[in-house]
Amino acid sequence: IVGCQVRREPLDSTERYTRWINNLTEEQLLTQVFTSHGPTVIMPTWFCSREWFFHVGKFDEGGKGVPEDLLFFYKHIQKGGEVFRVNHCLLLYRYHPQAATHSVLEGTIWNHRVWFLEDRVLSSWTTFTIWNAGKQGKKLYRSLSPANQKKVTAFCDVDEKKITKGFYTYEESEERPKPKIPVCHFRDATPPFIICVKL
Repeated sequence: IVGCQVRREPLDSTERYTRWINNLTEEQLLTQVFTSHGPTVIMPTWFCSREWFFHVGKFDEGGKGVPEDLLFFYKHIQKGGEVFRVNHCLLLYRYHPQAATHSVLEGTIWNHRVWFLEDRVLSSWTTFTIWNAGKQGKKLYRSLSPANQKKVTAFCDVDEKKITKGFYTYEESEERPKPKIPVCHFRDATPPFIICVKL
């Protein structure tokens, strides 16, 4: 997929998002696919061959609430596709409150992101540490498949209060005893890490 930089109309709409998509480095076009922002080049700018489009498998036209661009983008990457961006603004990208993108629930996108992370990264790891013993880290842990939850060796953080508590108990678990995951200072943690921060 080849995309480009964009200019928003009105100019002050989605400033942070627009800055993100316009300033990612070439390497970040692939490493940032796990963030909450979605595809690292936005769908209205995409170019790819018709042959590749059919190889990836068209868009999911499931209707309102389906993040069809994100799903296609993930399938593209899974099939070995690359991501490039022309570093010129070639599109005026209008913002309006009735846009279809607003019908996609945050939870839907979260579930797809977690599935993609599990498929692309965690499937090849035997253990890992979640960097964030707060809300985002715990949310990720609870969203993982049981097999990937068992790979979490610890949460790490800088917050002394969380570290002093010493562990996180997964109260919603069906398991008995309930899983208790250690919480340690990041200096004492063992890589690899999944870093969970709300930007």
